[in-house]
Amino acid sequence: MKLRKGSQNATGLRFGIIVAQFNQFVTDKLLSACVRELTEQGVHADDIEVVRAPGAFELPLIARTMARTKQFHAVICLGAVIRGDTPHFDYISAEASRGIGQAALDADVPIIFGVLTTHTIAQAIERADPAKFNRGGEAAKSAIEMVAVMRFLKAGGEIPVSVKRETVAMKRVPGKRRA
Repeated sequence: MKLRKGSQNATGLRFGIIVAQFNQFVTDKLLSACVRELTEQGVHADDIEVVRAPGAFELPLIARTMARTKQFHAVICLGAVIRGDTPHFDYISAEASRGIGQAALDADVPIIFGVLTTHTIAQAIERADPAKFNRGGEAAKSAIEMVAVMRFLKAGGEIPVSVKRETVAMKRVPGKRRA
């Protein structure tokens, strides 16, 4: 079995980030962690473009538009949808998720879903806490890895320098025969 996965070296790559203004007390922390992770992995500040969206519902259209420009190797969507007393949460989180996935398929560019969907404000704050597990940084890591994986797949089998290749030897289980 051959296992190929993307590296975390992002030198020379360009990223678009769309961040929702709604719940900005959370999304600003996601954005900071995302940008920090990208720059730590070799992305120059000039190669990161940030666009503000009104809310999570608007992320897919902006993401698809940015991806279709072919100016970015990947686009990262950041937002926070927090459950309230009405079904609004269900509609927004479902449409943001569906729309971001569809945008990636339409544009053929990695578009990363970095939208928190939490039951409480406390959960959102915890997932955006830089001292804990900030999802903005994780979205950046996913974007970098997806760029490497997509480059490999589009290259038709040639392994780009940015993709690590690991070969796993198949082992026989004692007492069992392979068919």
